[in-house]
Amino acid sequence: MIDREVLNGGLKVYGIDATPEMAERFDIYINMLIEWNKKINLTSITDPEEILVKHFFDSISCVQSNVISPGNRVIDVGTGAGFPGLPLKIAMPDLKLTLLDSLNKRVLFLNELVEKLGLKADIIHGRAEDYGLKKDFRESFDVVLSRAVAPLNVLSEYTIPFARVGGFVLCQKGPAVFEEIKDSQNAIDVLG
Repeated sequence: MIDREVLNGGLKVYGIDATPEMAERFDIYINMLIEWNKKINLTSITDPEEILVKHFFDSISCVQSNVISPGNRVIDVGTGAGFPGLPLKIAMPDLKLTLLDSLNKRVLFLNELVEKLGLKADIIHGRAEDYGLKKDFRESFDVVLSRAVAPLNVLSEYTIPFARVGGFVLCQKGPAVFEEIKDSQNAIDVLG
Protein backbone atom coordinates (compact mmCIF):
# COMPACT_ATOMS: atom_id res chain seq x y z
CA MET A 1 0.00 0.00 0.00
CA ILE A 2 1.23 3.47 -0.89
CA ASP A 3 2.32 5.77 1.91
CA ARG A 4 -0.50 8.33 1.73
CA GLU A 5 1.65 11.14 3.14
CA VAL A 6 4.27 10.60 0.43
CA LEU A 7 1.52 10.47 -2.22
CA ASN A 8 -0.20 13.60 -0.93
CA GLY A 9 3.08 15.51 -0.65
CA GLY A 10 4.28 14.43 -4.10
CA LEU A 11 1.04 15.38 -5.83
CA LYS A 12 0.82 18.69 -3.97
CA VAL A 13 4.19 19.67 -5.51
CA TYR A 14 2.39 19.59 -8.88
CA GLY A 15 -0.70 21.41 -7.62
CA ILE A 16 -2.82 18.26 -7.41
CA ASP A 17 -4.89 17.40 -4.37
CA ALA A 18 -4.89 13.65 -3.80
CA THR A 19 -8.29 12.05 -3.39
CA PRO A 20 -8.97 8.64 -1.83
CA GLU A 21 -9.94 7.40 -5.31
CA MET A 22 -6.57 8.49 -6.73
CA ALA A 23 -4.71 6.76 -3.90
CA GLU A 24 -6.68 3.56 -4.49
CA ARG A 25 -5.92 3.68 -8.21
CA PHE A 26 -2.21 4.22 -7.61
CA ASP A 27 -2.24 1.24 -5.20
CA ILE A 28 -3.89 -0.96 -7.85
CA TYR A 29 -1.39 0.27 -10.46
CA ILE A 30 1.64 -0.54 -8.29
CA ASN A 31 0.33 -3.98 -7.35
CA MET A 32 -0.50 -4.92 -10.94
CA LEU A 33 2.80 -3.55 -12.21
CA ILE A 34 4.78 -5.64 -9.72
CA GLU A 35 2.69 -8.75 -10.39
CA TRP A 36 2.82 -8.52 -14.18
CA ASN A 37 6.50 -7.62 -14.07
CA LYS A 38 7.15 -11.18 -12.84
CA LYS A 39 5.78 -12.46 -16.18
CA ILE A 40 6.87 -9.76 -18.63
CA ASN A 41 9.52 -7.09 -18.33
CA LEU A 42 7.67 -3.83 -17.71
CA THR A 43 10.12 -2.02 -15.44
CA SER A 44 13.40 -2.58 -13.62
CA ILE A 45 12.01 -0.60 -10.69
CA THR A 46 9.99 -2.87 -8.41
CA ASP A 47 10.07 -1.14 -5.00
CA PRO A 48 6.63 0.47 -4.41
CA GLU A 49 8.03 3.76 -3.11
CA GLU A 50 10.50 3.98 -6.01
CA ILE A 51 7.66 3.29 -8.47
CA LEU A 52 5.71 6.11 -6.86
CA VAL A 53 8.58 8.58 -7.14
CA LYS A 54 10.45 7.48 -10.29
CA HIS A 55 7.45 6.49 -12.40
CA PHE A 56 4.29 8.13 -11.08
CA PHE A 57 5.60 11.50 -9.87
CA ASP A 58 8.00 11.71 -12.81
CA SER A 59 5.06 11.13 -15.18
CA ILE A 60 2.87 13.68 -13.42
CA SER A 61 5.68 16.25 -13.63
CA CYS A 62 4.44 16.86 -17.20
CA VAL A 63 1.85 19.21 -15.69
CA GLN A 64 4.66 21.67 -14.99
CA SER A 65 4.70 22.40 -18.71
CA ASN A 66 1.37 24.19 -18.25
CA VAL A 67 0.12 22.82 -21.57
CA ILE A 68 -2.00 19.94 -20.23
CA SER A 69 -5.56 20.87 -19.32
CA PRO A 70 -8.66 18.87 -18.38
CA GLY A 71 -10.45 17.70 -21.50
CA ASN A 72 -7.30 17.68 -23.66
CA ARG A 73 -6.94 14.92 -26.21
CA VAL A 74 -3.62 13.30 -25.24
CA ILE A 75 -1.64 10.46 -26.81
CA ASP A 76 1.22 8.66 -25.06
CA VAL A 77 3.51 7.29 -27.79
CA GLY A 78 5.52 4.20 -26.80
CA THR A 79 3.74 4.10 -23.47
CA GLY A 80 5.27 0.84 -22.25
CA ALA A 81 3.76 0.21 -18.82
CA GLY A 82 1.60 3.34 -19.15
CA PHE A 83 4.13 6.08 -18.37
CA PRO A 84 3.54 9.00 -18.44
CA GLY A 85 -0.07 8.77 -19.68
CA LEU A 86 -1.80 6.68 -17.03
CA PRO A 87 -0.46 8.47 -13.93
CA LEU A 88 -1.59 11.72 -15.57
CA LYS A 89 -5.02 10.21 -16.28
CA ILE A 90 -5.34 9.13 -12.64
CA ALA A 91 -4.46 12.66 -11.51
CA MET A 92 -6.54 14.34 -14.26
CA PRO A 93 -9.42 11.97 -15.07
CA ASP A 94 -10.94 14.37 -17.63
CA LEU A 95 -8.09 13.81 -20.09
CA LYS A 96 -9.07 11.99 -23.28
CA LEU A 97 -6.17 9.53 -23.27
CA THR A 98 -4.82 7.26 -25.98
CA LEU A 99 -1.99 4.85 -25.17
CA LEU A 100 0.04 3.54 -28.11
CA ASP A 101 2.58 0.74 -27.87
CA SER A 102 4.12 -1.66 -30.37
CA LEU A 103 4.31 -4.71 -28.07
CA ASN A 104 1.11 -6.71 -27.63
CA LYS A 105 2.10 -8.07 -24.20
CA ARG A 106 2.25 -4.50 -22.86
CA VAL A 107 -1.09 -3.70 -24.54
CA LEU A 108 -2.64 -6.72 -22.78
CA PHE A 109 -1.30 -5.42 -19.45
CA LEU A 110 -2.63 -1.92 -20.14
CA ASN A 111 -6.09 -3.19 -21.12
CA GLU A 112 -6.43 -5.15 -17.88
CA LEU A 113 -4.97 -2.30 -15.82
CA VAL A 114 -7.28 0.36 -17.27
CA GLU A 115 -10.27 -1.89 -16.63
CA LYS A 116 -9.25 -2.49 -13.00
CA LEU A 117 -8.62 1.21 -12.50
CA GLY A 118 -12.10 2.01 -13.80
CA LEU A 119 -10.71 4.52 -16.29
CA LYS A 120 -11.51 5.17 -19.92
CA ALA A 121 -8.59 5.21 -22.34
CA ASP A 122 -8.05 4.04 -25.90
CA ILE A 123 -5.27 1.47 -25.99
CA ILE A 124 -3.72 0.74 -29.35
CA HIS A 125 -1.30 -1.96 -30.42
CA GLY A 126 0.73 -0.45 -33.21
CA ARG A 127 3.77 1.46 -34.33
CA ALA A 128 3.95 5.23 -34.07
CA GLU A 129 5.27 5.60 -37.59
CA ASP A 130 2.17 3.79 -38.93
CA TYR A 131 -0.46 5.49 -36.77
CA GLY A 132 1.06 8.93 -37.31
CA LEU A 133 -0.02 8.60 -40.97
CA LYS A 134 -3.63 7.58 -40.24
CA LYS A 135 -6.35 10.18 -40.74
CA ASP A 136 -7.92 9.74 -37.27
CA PHE A 137 -4.55 10.20 -35.56
CA ARG A 138 -2.44 12.57 -37.64
CA GLU A 139 -2.54 16.15 -36.32
CA SER A 140 -5.36 15.17 -33.94
CA PHE A 141 -3.99 15.55 -30.40
CA ASP A 142 -3.66 18.56 -28.14
CA VAL A 143 -0.70 17.00 -26.35
CA VAL A 144 1.65 14.22 -27.43
CA LEU A 145 3.63 12.54 -24.65
CA SER A 146 6.63 10.27 -24.71
CA ARG A 147 9.02 9.00 -22.05
CA ALA A 148 12.21 6.97 -22.50
CA VAL A 149 11.42 5.81 -26.04
CA ALA A 150 14.21 6.86 -28.42
CA PRO A 151 16.78 9.59 -29.12
CA LEU A 152 15.03 12.91 -29.72
CA ASN A 153 15.85 13.07 -33.44
CA VAL A 154 14.02 9.74 -33.96
CA LEU A 155 11.36 10.54 -31.36
CA SER A 156 10.51 13.76 -33.21
CA GLU A 157 9.56 11.71 -36.26
CA TYR A 158 7.40 9.44 -34.09
CA THR A 159 5.59 12.13 -32.09
CA ILE A 160 5.25 15.39 -34.04
CA PRO A 161 2.84 13.97 -36.67
CA PHE A 162 0.24 13.35 -33.92
CA ALA A 163 0.16 16.98 -32.70
CA ARG A 164 -2.62 19.20 -34.00
CA VAL A 165 -1.69 22.63 -35.29
CA GLY A 166 -0.98 24.61 -32.12
CA GLY A 167 -0.60 21.39 -30.11
CA PHE A 168 2.34 20.36 -27.96
CA VAL A 169 4.85 17.52 -27.86
CA LEU A 170 6.30 16.70 -24.43
CA CYS A 171 9.21 14.28 -24.48
CA GLN A 172 10.57 13.36 -21.07
CA LYS A 173 14.31 12.98 -21.44
CA GLY A 174 17.31 12.32 -19.23
CA PRO A 175 20.39 14.38 -18.38
CA ALA A 176 21.67 14.57 -21.98
CA VAL A 177 18.57 16.47 -23.10
CA PHE A 178 20.37 19.60 -24.34
CA GLU A 179 22.73 17.57 -26.51
CA GLU A 180 19.73 15.62 -27.87
CA ILE A 181 17.91 18.85 -28.69
CA LYS A 182 20.96 20.12 -30.57
CA ASP A 183 21.30 16.83 -32.47
CA SER A 184 17.57 16.87 -33.28
CA GLN A 185 17.20 20.43 -34.49
CA ASN A 186 17.03 19.48 -38.18
CA ALA A 187 14.29 16.86 -37.58
CA ILE A 188 12.32 19.28 -35.41
CA ASP A 189 12.59 22.06 -38.02
CA VAL A 190 11.57 19.77 -40.90
CA LEU A 191 8.60 18.31 -39.00
CA GLY A 192 7.39 21.66 -37.71
